[in-house]
This record gives sequence, structure tokens and C-alpha cells, in this order.
Amino acid sequence: MAEERIAELKVEGMMCAACTSAIEKALQNLDGVSWVRVNLGGETATAKYDPSKIKLVDIEKAIRDLGYDVIDQQTVLKIGGMACAMCVGAIEAALRKLDGVVDVQVNLAAEKARVTYNPGMVGLEDMKKAIIESGYQFIGVAGEETEEAAEKERELREKDLSDKKRRIIIGFAASILLMAMMYIPLHRIIPSGISTAVPNLMSLLMLVVSLPVFVYVSHPIFKAATRALRNRTLDMDVMYGMGIGVAYASSILGTFGIVLTPDFMFYETAVMLATFLTLGRYLEANAKGRTSEAIRKLVGLQPRQATVLRDGRQIEVAAVEVMVDDLVLVRPGEKVPADGLVVEGESYVDESMITGEPVPAFKAAGEKVVGGTMNKNGSLTFKATRVGKDTVLAGIIALVQEAQGSRPAMQRIADRIVAYFIPTILAIAAAAFVYWYFVAHNTLLFSLTALISVLVVACPCALGLASPTAITVGIGRGAELGILVKSGEALEAAEKLDVVAFDKTGTLTIGRPDVVDLFAWEMDERKLLRLAASAEKPSEHPLAEAVVRRAKEDGFDLLPAEQFEAFPGKGVVARIAGMSVAAGNRILFDEMDIAMPDGLLQKAIGYEEEGKTAMLVAVDGKASGVLAISDRLKDSSAYAVEELKKMNLEVVMITGDNPRSAARVAEKIGIQKTLSEVLPEEKAHEVRRLKEAGSRVGFVGDGINDAPALAEADVGIAIGSGTDVAIETGDIVLMKDDLLDAVAAIQLSRKVISRIKLNIFWAFAYNALLVPVAAGALYPLYGITFRPELAGLAMALSSVTVVTLSLLLKRYIPPATKKKAIRITGTGG
Repeated sequence: MAEERIAELKVEGMMCAACTSAIEKALQNLDGVSWVRVNLGGETATAKYDPSKIKLVDIEKAIRDLGYDVIDQQTVLKIGGMACAMCVGAIEAALRKLDGVVDVQVNLAAEKARVTYNPGMVGLEDMKKAIIESGYQFIGVAGEETEEAAEKERELREKDLSDKKRRIIIGFAASILLMAMMYIPLHRIIPSGISTAVPNLMSLLMLVVSLPVFVYVSHPIFKAATRALRNRTLDMDVMYGMGIGVAYASSILGTFGIVLTPDFMFYETAVMLATFLTLGRYLEANAKGRTSEAIRKLVGLQPRQATVLRDGRQIEVAAVEVMVDDLVLVRPGEKVPADGLVVEGESYVDESMITGEPVPAFKAAGEKVVGGTMNKNGSLTFKATRVGKDTVLAGIIALVQEAQGSRPAMQRIADRIVAYFIPTILAIAAAAFVYWYFVAHNTLLFSLTALISVLVVACPCALGLASPTAITVGIGRGAELGILVKSGEALEAAEKLDVVAFDKTGTLTIGRPDVVDLFAWEMDERKLLRLAASAEKPSEHPLAEAVVRRAKEDGFDLLPAEQFEAFPGKGVVARIAGMSVAAGNRILFDEMDIAMPDGLLQKAIGYEEEGKTAMLVAVDGKASGVLAISDRLKDSSAYAVEELKKMNLEVVMITGDNPRSAARVAEKIGIQKTLSEVLPEEKAHEVRRLKEAGSRVGFVGDGINDAPALAEADVGIAIGSGTDVAIETGDIVLMKDDLLDAVAAIQLSRKVISRIKLNIFWAFAYNALLVPVAAGALYPLYGITFRPELAGLAMALSSVTVVTLSLLLKRYIPPATKKKAIRITGTGG
């Protein structure tokens, strides 16, 4: 039985003594919990538990299952010194041993650990100590990113790369010298008397030349191996240390004739192996350093300085010191230091780094501005509404960081394989030695060479890097395209979709009614529009707003409305310039006994059959015309549907419209399946029905209003609009109001997941092909052996191959994004 621990949990939602009793009973029924006390006033639950029988996360789950909330915190720690998937396991194990740590996820590619913990039981210092005692570097806490912190991290990385580069240069130089010494005719250079007195002179010279170099180059490997063994962990450094250690120890024994003969000369091999291993780590670290460039670009958008107006004076402060409600002055060429509302000035602001829109947006009083965007030509004064961690840019950075640390299911499978990898390789290496020496009766030199080659050619690092590097680069690439993917699981789910369901209003359409057609009966069309808009001006109905907006766009000055009267669900009546004007539906006309000429009636019916709302207009009791009002389709809707159908995805529209209107809209954009007359609260139910029919469903909606359906779908794609993006809604968030980005998100998902599969294939292929060759499988038939130094080179290339394949995603442009560029520019190439 392990030593029992005490968990003190902060619980929200308890209202009475019955709540405490329910929690106590639930926890006492858990196997491994020996004592429980719940404090209603302090909102805490304290439990003594046996960690060998139950985990803290299971205790928290039992409380949450009752409908209460356990308050945990999350932090992201930056860690240095990780080399392979086994390092990930070692750090996760060290942190999970801490009382109060609920969950740990370590990202090898990003070199970060996301820790969920109970702040009442464990703190940052405890985590730092655990990481350092495990032999890794604690660099700091991620989250409140600054350009200075990014620069410091870059300096540390460059220092590490520079150190590895020096070791590689010295190692290769010494290897070349040692190889040359093997062919030096000593009998012609050194007097015969000395050669006779010192029979193994060449071996001794090679020992003298190689020893300082071997110690210098291999020191980090042996240090890491010692650290792993101290933590009772088998990792790649242990295997590499065994390989190069056996090679060098055999050389020393052979030099002095202890057990082995001078034939066992591996000096140049040992040094070259250590050098190749260091080269692999150098190339891997250099490539990994480029996987998070998207984050560094986003961090670089954050301005350092701001000019605030206080007490009538302009004061220069650090951008992080701007407070909510501060008045901030932004001059031409300066970055906006926080989110806010313009109160004075006019200017064009380049928001492309946030929204991806290439054309600068015009800003005037009342307009929103976003921190990190660039002011172009005029001065703006705005009132800060969100600062620091609450800005849109900070939210995007945090979202991308969290997503890059996630693991899809296929990576979790690879991680489980890695756990058995090293013991398996050690067994194969030992078996190869035993077979060749004791069964096949080959030479000890050959058997020892096979042992060393197997130890150094095997590489679980490639398996450990297969998913994290692709996820990190792919999600970063999405952020650059204005597609925010919240997790690796979302990418994996999006890649498997069969059906994409669209909300209509605000998603397929612009979400705003507009006057799209106008027909006058025995009256000038311009006069008809002016009179109708003047009558509708006092109304707050969306259809009235559409008529007024159209009149203003056409340059009309509206006339004052007198004796205005609104009839809910029917229309309005008012006197305009001495004339009685009625605007509404046929119910209003029937109640007012206004006759409808057949030609006008047929025109109104025709508009309705097209899915438009027909607003009838009468002047002085005589029917005078009809306005057709409709929520217009977005320009990108038809293009998006077309692209999805090319991808063999079924497209469904969900709308509250009547079947006839819904069919008209669907026909225009090429959607064949429509679910009509669906109330907003029933959208999630319709998505569930599609899933129950066996489909994997993605739902595209315009944010918080569609939250239940977005949550119900296998993948919820929330359409944002610049600064108004609903970051909390959906698994994928689109920064721009363009449906082709929804298509691009699915295409990006397919690309990233296919790249992960390719990475895992190559990782397995390297090991499956080269380990048997290193063990001597081809020797009986073809006489082919695998030299240890070549095995070391192959190992180095395996990780580099996987990381390089992932880095190619940085240049990936989804076909839908290309089509969008063509549509916007109007070019065909």
C-alpha cells in the first residue's frame, strides 16, 4: 500500500447540507478513499486517498458527475533538455507524482508541459523542483508572452545549437584524424627500437588523441543517460550511452590486451558515433525551433509602447501598463496597443495580421480597434476596453498554444508503443550478440559490432515527434490563414467528416435583410421607395431598417412621418407630405380594404415563391407597388458548397424557413438536402439525428447563437468576424466571415492528419528495416553488415526526416484558400 495523500479541493455549486452529504457519500464509495470531509461554508472537500488505487482526477470526476464544479488551474511550463518520447514520459511521471497535479501533457516539439493542478495542494515552485530533479531545464512559464521573453528563449536555443555545433566540428575532425592514423606506416616514421619497446604504440596514440575528444563530445549523452537511470527510466540516451560506451571500452581493453585483442579498435567508431548522435540532435533541435514560428510571429505583433492621455497630458508607458478605460493615442505608423473603441480621429488600420483581410479597414468614432494591428495614415484616440491577457491577440496566442500541446488519438497509440520500444531493442541487441557469438560461432568482433549497431540505429524519437511536430506546424499555419484550430483532436475529427451542415441565417446568408427587388404600379419607382422608406423610418422592425437603408444608399432625403402607427405582424401607416402611405403585408391590405391589381398581386406572389418577403405599398388607399426583401446569400456560399461536394462531403442546410423558401435558397447554392422549419433550439437535435444515422457531422454556424449545435457536432466550426470572433464557441474558429475558410479548415485537417500518418509510417519504416539489418539479418545471404557509425547516421536522419516533413506544412495553401484569392482578385491563375 502506497503512502496515503490528502486532497483539498475547491468546490463550487454547493447550496445546502444535502449537497455536502451527496459529495461525502460519493467519495466514500470510491475504492481507495479512506476519509472524507466536506465544508459547506469554505466550499472545500477534503479526502484522504491511496494513490496506488485511485487518482486525484478520479476524485474530481466523482464530484463533477454530481453537477458540482472543482476549481483547478492550468499552467504551461517551458522545458529544456528533452530529446525523445521517453523524456516526455519521464517529465509527465515526475509531475504526476506531485500531490495536487491532476493532469500533465508534454509536447516534445514545442518543449512545453501543460499542467492541470489544484493550487491549494501544489505550486509552481514544486513543479520547477520536480523538473530540475528529473534532469531537465525549467525555462519559465508560458502564457503572458512578451517579445523580450521570446528573445531570451531564442538566445538560449542559439546557445545550445552553438554548443552542439562545436562538438560536431571537433568530433568530425578527430574522427578523420583517427581514421588517417590507422593507415600511417609507423615503422617508417618512428625508430624501430621504440616500436619494439611499445608494441601497441598506434593503439596508445589513438587512445591519447581520442580520449579528450570522446569525453567532450559524448559528455551530454552520458550525463542524460545517468539522469535517466537515476530516475529509473530507460530512454534513448541510455541506449546511445551503452552503444558508444561499449565501443570505447572495448577499444581500451583491446589496447591493453585485457580480455580483448588489438583487433577490437573502435576509437574512431566511438568518436564518430557520438558525433553523429550529436549531429542528429543538432538538426532535430534546429528543425524543432522552426515549428513554432507562427507563435513567435503572433507574439511579435504585440506592441511594446503606448501613448496614454491622462490629466490632459500624453504619457509614454509600456503597452502592458495600459488599463481599461484609458484613452490611448495611436499615431500613423504605430501599432494599436490594446482593444478598444475609437472616440476621436479617422484612419485606415491594417488588420491583416488578425483577420487576414488585405485591404486596410477605415476606422472612425465608434469603430472597434484590435491590439496588434497597424495604424496607417491618420491619428486615432480610442478608449481601451480589453488589455493584456484579455485582448483578442492574446486570446489567439493562448488558443494556438493550447492546441499545439494537444495529442490526437493516433499519437497516443504511438506513445504506448514507445513505452515498449527500448526494452524490445535491448532484447534484440542482446539476442543478436548471443546468436552470432554462441549459436553461429562468429567472431566476438562481429558479434560486438552487431550489438553496438542495433543499440544506436533504433530511434523512438521519430515516433515521438511524428504527431507533435505536424500538429504544431499545422495549427500554426492555420492561425496564419485565419483558421484557429483548438486541438489536435479537432483536426483528427475534421479529417473524418462525412456531412457538413450549415446554419442558414448569418452563415450562408449575410444575416441582414435587404431590399433586393422593387416593382412600382402606376408610379415612379424612385418616388415609391422614398415614400415607403419615409413611412418606415420610425419603425424598429428589421424589414423597415432594410427599406430605410436602401433609400439612403440611393441618396434619398427622407420626409418626416406624421400620424405614424405600427400594426405588429402586419405593417405601418403614416402621413407623408400630406399623403397616406401604408406599407406591409396582404393582411394589412385586406383590413384596410385596399384592392390589389392582378399584375401587382402576381408580382408579389412571384417574389414570395423565390423565397423573398413581399412588402406591399399603398398611397392614398391605392396599391402602388411591392418591395422584395431578402437576406442575401454570401458571395462565398456557392463556392464553398461546390468545393465540399468535390471533396465527396454531403452538404446539408438547417433553417427555420418554410420548405418552399428553403428549397429556393438551397437550389441557388447547390445544396441538395435541406432541413426546414427547424427552431433554433432544435438545431442540435437535428445534428444528433444525422450522427445517429451513422454520419460524422461538422456543423458550421455563426458563433454563440448556434452553440448547442456546434457542441453536438463531431466538429463545430464557428464563423467569426474579426474582433467579434466567438473564441469560446466551436472546435474550429474562423477569423473571417468567408465560408471558403470552413472548407480550407477541413482541407488543412486532412493535410495535417495525412502528414502525421506519413511521419508515423517513416518512423516505423526506419526501425522496421534498419534494426534487422543492424542485427545482421542480411549477412548470411548477402554478406551485408551495418557499421555502427553508419547506424548512428541513419538514426540521426530518421528524426530529421520526420521533422522536415512536418515543416513542409508551413508552405501548404488549402485549395479553397487559392480559390478565394482567385475570386477576390478576379484572376484566373
